[in-house]
Formats: sequence, structure tokens, C-alpha cells
Amino acid sequence: MGVENVDAVHKMIQRIMLFSGNARIMEICGTHTHQIARYGIRSLLPKGIRLVSGPGCPVCVTEAGYIDTAITILDDPDVKIMSFGDLIRVPGSRSSLQEQKAMGKDISVVYSPEDAFRAAAEHPDKQTVFLAVGFETTAPLFAALVKQADKMNINNLFFLTALKQMEPVLHHMLGTLELKVDGLICPGHVAAITGQNPFQIISDKYGVPAAICGFEALDIFAGIHELIQQISDKEAVRTANLYKRCVREDGNTMAKSLIDDVFAPADVVWRGIGMVPDSAYVINKRYKRFDALERFGIRIPDSGRPNTCLCGDILLGKTEPGGCPAFGRTCTPENPAGPCMVSSEGACSAWYKEMGEERCLQESN
Repeated sequence: MGVENVDAVHKMIQRIMLFSGNARIMEICGTHTHQIARYGIRSLLPKGIRLVSGPGCPVCVTEAGYIDTAITILDDPDVKIMSFGDLIRVPGSRSSLQEQKAMGKDISVVYSPEDAFRAAAEHPDKQTVFLAVGFETTAPLFAALVKQADKMNINNLFFLTALKQMEPVLHHMLGTLELKVDGLICPGHVAAITGQNPFQIISDKYGVPAAICGFEALDIFAGIHELIQQISDKEAVRTANLYKRCVREDGNTMAKSLIDDVFAPADVVWRGIGMVPDSAYVINKRYKRFDALERFGIRIPDSGRPNTCLCGDILLGKTEPGGCPAFGRTCTPENPAGPCMVSSEGACSAWYKEMGEERCLQESN
């Protein structure tokens, strides 16, 4: 970094430190939450700047009914479930996939979706079901896999989808639920797919300053600085694209085309938030034979998991992890009560790692 850049960074951070007002800023994305904890950014900010977490952790907002459905599918002994690691620890209404695996059910943790093709080829006697969870960032990948399965005429590979869209849930939170925040730190990797426009629409409609930024410490500080400028200087509300090295105004047209070709919008329940219209990506009629719900003739139930966990309030920015009575006590990374502690991108997991066990217990007292 050159001398001029160092000077610019110093001035940016100095302006943040001199901010004397109050600002409630939501970092929408779970990756930002993780990075804020990793770099200790929250502890470096003035007391008036409060960072709250949003709904951008895909595992955290996957409803209990989805987990219950995967477990129901496993009642068929010819089924093999494939999932990314975090998801198998997420509690359903009666069990988790990790508990089912310990009971002998055929569940494999994978690191690449390509493993699903390998499993389907190596186990032709099995019905392989891939748990497709994520946002706009991973939706094109799963769309490409569905198209590839269709091209290869694979008949024993299916997808149980929990793919969600960011713009509809922000409309729901800021509009229907009337969530009050002073600024939004928007996820750079989602915007790399969708482009800047969906976040600009949110800014314009609800009068909330927004900044699209990357995931390094300086990226996040730049986002906070941009929001503070808009708030304190009474500048015209806008969505500032601070991640131009990856985000174009119209996004990734090829990725969006893949999504449009394979998926259709649908209503879906977000854990802790409720039903959000047109916020899901579901497999469309053309590729319906790869939809696990269609193959096994089932529906995702509307189920809950009553406990003391306040994941829903945390995902809505209503409270912080330290405000949950379970945090650091009955809910820890080793024994999570809710998905916000399960996922590495979850707010509770990030706070716990940032603060350490002893301080977590102090916060929860």
C-alpha cells in the first residue's frame, strides 16, 4: 500500500472515530458478520455505532421444516443424503441430520457439489439427494448442476432446495416488519451476481443508506465510513458500490441467466422471520424431475422448535447474541441450541469466537 493510500485510510478511520452520533448499522451478510468478529472491528468503533446482524447466513435462515423433510426422505433405505458440513448440525423440530447419521442413516458431508455426481454414478442403486442451500451466490452453481444432470440423463440424483433471494427479504424486513436501521452493509458476493440495482431499489424505497463492500477489514471500514458520511452529512441516500473490482451495475448476466433457466420464484419460510413472498428459488417445471419434493411426493411442513433460542430476533437485528439467555450457557458451538450458533457465518458463533467463553458468560448474565 502506497503512502497516499495509507494516509487516506488513516483519514477514513479517523472520521469514523470522531463520529459522535448514534447509528444502527446492519451487516446483512453472514460472511461480514464473521469477518467483523475475526478482525475485532466492533470493539474499535465509537459507542454510538452499533453493528447488528442480518438474515444473510443461509444455514441460519433454513427452516426447521426443511431439516424435518430431509429426515423424512431418509426413511427410504435407498436414499443417500449429501450436504455441506454446517447444515447437518442444524436442529429440526425433532432431530438433526448429525443425529440421524449417528443412528446409521446414509448421510455424507461434501466439500464440492461435484461430489453429488460421483455419488450418483458410484451408487446407482441409491437415490442421491443433494441439499441445495444458499443465496444468489450459490444458486447459479446448483442451476448448472441441474442442467448437467439433465444433459447426462442422470436418473438417481435429486435436489432438495432451500435457495433464497436477498431483495425480497429486505423488502419484508424494512417494509412489512418495519425494521429500523440507519444503514446497510450489503454483501459483495451477492451483488456480484445480482448487480447493484436490487440494493439501490431498497435504498430508494425505504430511505436507508447502503454500501456494497468486500470482506477484508479495510473493505468493511470503508463501508462503515460511507454510511457515516451519508448519515452525518445528510447526503442524498444512495447505494454506494465500494466493491467495483467484483460488482458491476447489472451483475453477472451469465449467472443470472442460469438461475432464470432452472429456477422459479416461490414463497418460503425463513427461520425466525416467517413467510416471505417470492423469496425462494425452486426448480421450475422444465427440470421438475430433479426436484426431491416431486420425486418423493412430499411437502416441507411448517414446523417449529420451541426453545429459549432467540435466533429469530438476532437475524432481524432486534437483539444481539449477548441478549439471548441461552448464549454461552446452554448454547455453545459444541452444543448449539439454534442455527446462529451452528454455522460458522452465524452471528452467535462469530460473537462466541470473538469474545471467548469467559466473556460470553459475563455478557449473558
